[in-house]
Amino acid sequence: MMQVKVFCYDKCGTCRNAIKWLKAHEVEITDNVPLFDTPPSAKELAKLLSDSGLAIKKFFNTSGDVYKEMNLKDKLPGMSEEQMLDLLASNGRLIKRPIVTDGHRVTVGFKEPEFEAAWAKG
Repeated sequence: MMQVKVFCYDKCGTCRNAIKWLKAHEVEITDNVPLFDTPPSAKELAKLLSDSGLAIKKFFNTSGDVYKEMNLKDKLPGMSEEQMLDLLASNGRLIKRPIVTDGHRVTVGFKEPEFEAAWAKG
């Protein structure tokens, strides 16, 4: 059985749908990390970023209030990756959720086709 760690927010519908999908596809969630209470460290985020193969911008919750309040759409282009990782680590509300990882593969957000590709047995 595949085992994953999920960074999520339990009041988030997208997170609940992702967890429901994982359970329905017999993926065992070994660690459910509350993103707002204990956001991953900058070092942990750097590994997730590296494993995901995604652009760092994909890790930002661009539709979130904190992102908008901080005017990050205009600020991010001028920031280094290290500054962005520190920013993400400083506030879990800035992180797009859920993040799912098995220690090698990473998905950010919940889209069924991506979950099928990454987490479905086959």
